[in-house]
Amino acid sequence: MDTRQLFSLQGRSALITGGSRGIGRMIAEGFLAQGARVYISARKAAACDQTAKELSALGTCISLPGDVSTVEGAHALVAAYAKHEDSLDILVNNAGAAWGAPYAEFPESGWDKVVDLNLKAPFFLTQALTPMLKKAATDHLAKVIHIASIDGLSVNPQETYSYAASKAGLVHLTRRMALHLAPERIAVSAIAPGAFASDMNKDARDHGDEVKARIPAGRIGTPEDMAGAAIYLASRAGDYVMGATLVVDGGVMYTR
Repeated sequence: MDTRQLFSLQGRSALITGGSRGIGRMIAEGFLAQGARVYISARKAAACDQTAKELSALGTCISLPGDVSTVEGAHALVAAYAKHEDSLDILVNNAGAAWGAPYAEFPESGWDKVVDLNLKAPFFLTQALTPMLKKAATDHLAKVIHIASIDGLSVNPQETYSYAASKAGLVHLTRRMALHLAPERIAVSAIAPGAFASDMNKDARDHGDEVKARIPAGRIGTPEDMAGAAIYLASRAGDYVMGATLVVDGGVMYTR
């Protein structure tokens, strides 16, 4: 057994939604370090372009701004990507949104925005990219990695109804899509992060010491923790993981 290539992404192409910051950026950095060509997408073009410029120091990183919350937007991203590559080795569905409001006042807009981006977008973007993923699956498997959340696996105390439901749905959607796509040599899996310092996780970013005290590992997640999990699933090392959700949370889910 030659384990030296187990975690290599040399020569592979990767597309990461929500790749300009937070968890998406952490994964992009990790993939670049392992030799992948990385395409990042985000709604805010300037931020997407800036991140791609910064990450280009590590390897090929190209900005493809777009909004994947609609099917039209997903198809536009596919068309933009197709100008650069004719196949896709790794898709990371990371773009996401959250919304908190009291139960009695929770608005429809906070439901639709979150569910469209967190649950609908991963399905329809993967559907649109399936021909390119199949084309890449030659001597290795193509990979789809959904970024879920521990809030889809256990209940957090905040009133983020559409977020929790969308992430729980994504965990189950991962299983269903994995069964369908496995015969096509496309492995689908998910990561459920806990506390990482990101724009979405303001608690971890702004109240790190309080949050740390509740985590068995005694710290919030680092870019290396997220990159390591994503590289594992994206590389040969993760080929036998299909439909599973990898929890990366320092043990906090079991304290709830």
